[in-house]
Amino acid sequence: MMPFPGGIEANPNATLLFSIAAAAIYVLALELSPRLARSAAKTLAVGLLAALAVMQGGPLLLVAALALSAAGDAFLSGDGEKAFLGGLVSFLAAHIAYVALFLEAGGGIGLLTGESWRGVIALALAVFVIVMLAALWRRVGPPLRIPIAVYVAAILAMGISALTTFHPWVVIGAVLFIASDGLLAAERFLLAAISPHRVWMRYAVWVLYYAAQLAITLGFLLT
Repeated sequence: MMPFPGGIEANPNATLLFSIAAAAIYVLALELSPRLARSAAKTLAVGLLAALAVMQGGPLLLVAALALSAAGDAFLSGDGEKAFLGGLVSFLAAHIAYVALFLEAGGGIGLLTGESWRGVIALALAVFVIVMLAALWRRVGPPLRIPIAVYVAAILAMGISALTTFHPWVVIGAVLFIASDGLLAAERFLLAAISPHRVWMRYAVWVLYYAAQLAITLGFLLT
């Protein structure tokens, strides 16, 4: 059974399936050296989710967040500090769009104290990102400290604002997004270059990240 009206040939369902296929292709190409096909698969996976949001008349902020994320994926598919900073800026803008979207769709910050489970998750996210920032602060060079601190603040705001919404899949997606970013930061900055954990962490980062974007997208489009 397809999530949107019509069969597999309906444009929304076909777009969703192509997005999932692109994500799977990227997994298969993850250990290959940077090349156009790998970059295209990575960018298309979330770019097609943005197209799906447009097709289904999703919120403009959702489309913007997904498009900015796809741009970030395009940057991060390359190597070097410039590519990393380009991806950081793109995802920072995406998180800001998500914060605005979640606050617009949500029931207000008061929900965090009104429902205890929301407050518990918010506290856990805050502890996680503070520990992550403290670990990164000691390992990255001075030029990257402020950009990373700003980004960490943005992902925390994204996670907390998601907790003000009434969409369970959006909350799940936000938590997965933060987990993915935490693994990415650990793999890039905290692990030794020869660590055997790098391989599985690269796969986990992508799977968590794509699952997060998919959950957020469907959380808005299917409710």
